[in-house]
Parts: sequence; structure tokens; C-alpha cells
Amino acid sequence: MTHLGTRAGEVTRPLVRWGLMHGLPRTALRLAARRGDPQARLFVAAGASPTRAMGGLFDEIRDLGPLPGGVFSRVTADYAVVREVLTSNDFRTGVGPGGGLWGRLARWSAADFLHPVAPPSLLVTEPPDHTRYRKLVTRVFTVRAVENLRERTEQIANELLDSLDPTGPVDLAATYCSLLPVTVIAEILGVPAEQRTRVLRLGSAAAPSLDMGLPWRQFRAVESALRAFDSWLSEHLDQLRTKPGDNLLSQLVAAREDGVGLTDLELRATAGLVLAAGFETTVNLLGNGTALLHDNPEELAALRADPTLWPNAVEEILRADPPVMLTGRTCVRATEVAGVAVPAGTLVTTILAGANRDPAVFTEPARFDVRRGNARDHISFSTGRHYCLGAALARMEGEVGLRTLFERFPDLRLTPGATYRDTRILRGYEHLPAILT
Repeated sequence: MTHLGTRAGEVTRPLVRWGLMHGLPRTALRLAARRGDPQARLFVAAGASPTRAMGGLFDEIRDLGPLPGGVFSRVTADYAVVREVLTSNDFRTGVGPGGGLWGRLARWSAADFLHPVAPPSLLVTEPPDHTRYRKLVTRVFTVRAVENLRERTEQIANELLDSLDPTGPVDLAATYCSLLPVTVIAEILGVPAEQRTRVLRLGSAAAPSLDMGLPWRQFRAVESALRAFDSWLSEHLDQLRTKPGDNLLSQLVAAREDGVGLTDLELRATAGLVLAAGFETTVNLLGNGTALLHDNPEELAALRADPTLWPNAVEEILRADPPVMLTGRTCVRATEVAGVAVPAGTLVTTILAGANRDPAVFTEPARFDVRRGNARDHISFSTGRHYCLGAALARMEGEVGLRTLFERFPDLRLTPGATYRDTRILRGYEHLPAILT
């Protein structure tokens, strides 16, 4: 009976997990979208449109007030409100299952699975655990360590571009935008060269794991990729424990705070997040930046006339078309935000891309301007205690990757056939066909 019960749990848990987190929300969101619900309309639009084409919807949500209600949560595209929610101690990360039968079912269904938005992931832990994890990881990803990688990143970018046929059509998403960051992060974390293609494939397959409302078949594929990634990562960490290398992941394995390091589960969750996030978001930054610069030739001309503008251009790309569209928070104690009472347990969806287009902060927010004076005020890397650990690395890779691409191929031309990924939180191109010369 024990065996049969275990087997039944193995079959039932994924089905319950999908029903609670995807099947029921998917149906509810589609029905609510027809009634004009702002959160539901955002869900539907994100599956069909590039983020920069959704500015009108962000404006509509902002016009509804600082925190209008949605089908599952309150939602905001107001810059000041987004910042307040993300920095307030009255909110915690994630959109946890809460109490009651729904919460008990959610916790039971997740008991056998390590998910990137479940503890002990840095994405959803809070102090004191978050403080301990972050302190250990921050030692590894210092600004100095990132700047020391600049020359190597330039070398990798040029090697990848050397391998492309300049006379024929190429898919920049597959041959450059994805390979540059995965090669850089793989070297940082000691991933052998022969395993990098597998890591990229698993990371890309698992990217929709952050989304809600996945169809059953995609959900199963995503969970299969997450399990395969975790299995590979466990083996890789075991090898680094036995034979540590001159890489940052070996340092993380050995890192101690007051004599205490990360447990195996904490290490797998942290290392997996650092590895996947280290290339997933930068892939989108490079692809989105390539398209923005191609479509705004006058801005590209400004960069050629004054290359010192490149760092600011990356900030403007992050503002105009961020790699991550939104994030969620849960209110832990009754509070008030922008004059709106927020009861404990309320979920709030903060639209980072919408805040980046708030006209109260950014003049002519729909205009792409590499000279924009306050471009760096964007909140594409979030803010507060969950500010992105890899922000410095992403900025450096974005600058090096885009500058090298357009300097090497000044006549680069994007061709028809570009497709956007169907993910709703991580936003970028699946295919970006181009002619280089």
C-alpha cells in the first residue's frame, strides 16, 4: 500500500500543481480578459506582443489609479507605487498559496519539487535567510570581478561573430544573443565547454517556469527541464566539491559566513538561479537591444558619433524593453499605499515595464533616446533588498555585446521572420533573423 500511495502521489502532485497554478488561473484570466480586467488583459497581451508594443495597456492600467484590482491581485504600472511596494517591509516576495484548503493543496503538491520561485530560491526568500544567501553570493559577484571579465567578454563576442557567415542569413537570437551570455556565465561558474549547449537548452526550456497559466503539455515540458537541470547541477556541484576550480561557483561552494555555508538544497537553489538568470535575462537584453537600435537608426548614428554613450544606451534599452516585465509581492500586514488600503494577504503585481514608461518620471516615455538623462532610473533590475545580483554583469555584457555587433557589422539588417518568446515574465526574441552585410 505504501508503494501504491507513493506512486499515486507521484502522478497526482504534478496534476494538482498544474491545476492550482496554471489550469484554473488560465481559464479565469481568459474569462476576465473578456470583461476588461486589467491584470487579465495584461496576461493575454503578453502572450502575443513584444513588451514595447504594450505601452498603451500600461497607460490604461495607470489611468485606473495607483492600485486597481485585478482577477487575482492588485496591479500597478505607477513608478512611485512600484518602488514603494518593492522596497516596503510590509510586502514579501512571491505570490504564495496562503492558508486554507488551497494553500494546503499547493504546499502538498510542491513538496517533491525544487522550483525557482519557491524557497530556498533567492527570488522568494526574505531575511534572515535572504540576507545570509545574498551576502555569500555578493562576495562572488563583485563589481571588480565583473569588470575583470570585460576583456574576456569582448574576446568571446568577436569569436562568435567570426564564426558567422556575413554573406548569408543568420538567426542572431540563436547564434549570438544566446551564446554570448551562456558562454560568459558558464566560464564564471566552471561549466565545461562540452556541457554549455545542454545548459542553454535546459535553461531556455525552463524559462516559462516563472509564468502562470501554462497549458498542460508545456507545463510538463518545463518541469521535465527543471528536473534535468537540477540533476545536472547536482552532479556539477559534486565535481566542484571534489576538484574545485578557479571559478566563482567553486568559491560559492566554499563560501562561509560565521563558519556556516549553504546547505546542499540552498546551494542548488542559489547556484541554479545564478546560472540560469546569468544568461536568460541577458539573452533578452541583447536581442531587444539589437531590435531597438536597428529600428532607430538615428540613435545608432548617435552612438557611432559618440561611443561614450554606449553605457547610457544600455540603460535606455533596459528602460524601453526590459528583459523582465513584472514581478509579484504579497502584503504581510495591513498597510496603505498611495492612499489605498491594502489588507494583509493581498497580492500585488508590479509591472516593471509599465513603471519604466511612467510619464511622471520619463519625458516622452515611448521615445527611445540613448541620450536620455535619467535612463538609469529604470527599475528593470527591481529595487530594494531583491535588487538583481547580476545587474553589473548584465550591463557589461549588454554594452560589450551590442557595441561589438554593430561595430563589426554596421550595415546589419534585420529581416522578416522575427518571433517573440511566448513567456510572459521573461521577455525577448525566440528568433531574430538578419543579414550582416
